[in-house]
Amino acid sequence: MTQKSIIFFDIDGTLLNHDKKLPTSTKEAIFKLKESGHTVAIATGRAPFMFEDLREELGIHTYVSYNGQYVVLDGEVLDTNPLNIPALEKLTEVALQNNHPVVFMDHEDMKANVPEHSFIKESIDSLKISHFPAHDPHYYKGRDLYQSLLFCTEGEERQYEQVFNEFDIIRWHPVAVDILPKGGSKAKGIEKIVQKLGILEDNLYAFGDGLNDIEMLSTVKNSVAMGNAEEPVKAVAKYVTKSVEDDGIVDGLKLVGLL
Repeated sequence: MTQKSIIFFDIDGTLLNHDKKLPTSTKEAIFKLKESGHTVAIATGRAPFMFEDLREELGIHTYVSYNGQYVVLDGEVLDTNPLNIPALEKLTEVALQNNHPVVFMDHEDMKANVPEHSFIKESIDSLKISHFPAHDPHYYKGRDLYQSLLFCTEGEERQYEQVFNEFDIIRWHPVAVDILPKGGSKAKGIEKIVQKLGILEDNLYAFGDGLNDIEMLSTVKNSVAMGNAEEPVKAVAKYVTKSVEDDGIVDGLKLVGLL
């Protein structure tokens, strides 16, 4: 293949396995792509500070984080899409009444509006990251936020969806949902990078497994769903590879002809 491509990888369940470990085969494949002159990028729902170690380990400097709300190209911020703060403040007031904690997130840190709560611990611990939100109920004031976390059980988020049209609410854990700017997505973040680099659609690839990957995989021409992906995700992808636990990245790169 002479034409160089850009390949976007989701993190959890795609690059990292269910133990949040990077398979050796995946790491070797990433470096082979880079040696061939391709650009390797990340497209994740995580905050930038939640995957610094992974970026360093893989030498990746281009990424779409917060599901498209904070986009970085070659180490420089390319595009941001912050939350509507007045609407977030109102949502937080309702959440407090319902005993639903909220975590506020910018590009550097995250803070919780309550001192502690079992739902926060359970969901954040599942990410196996070193960061844990300290208590600062006013962290949303005077800064851009790109995502918030609302902690509630499945189905309870509907009351917020019905009232707060400024946001997209996406569940990522049995007791936690993402609060994102309406219409923001990994696909739109990727589009910003592709336009800046002038990449042709034939040379654009994306790998993912989660519900927040559906728009990305249905938009990118060469899309690959992991074998461990949920069925709605597999349904929109052009290819389905093996599970992340079964060298799925290597298999998927072979499927699309990059390895």
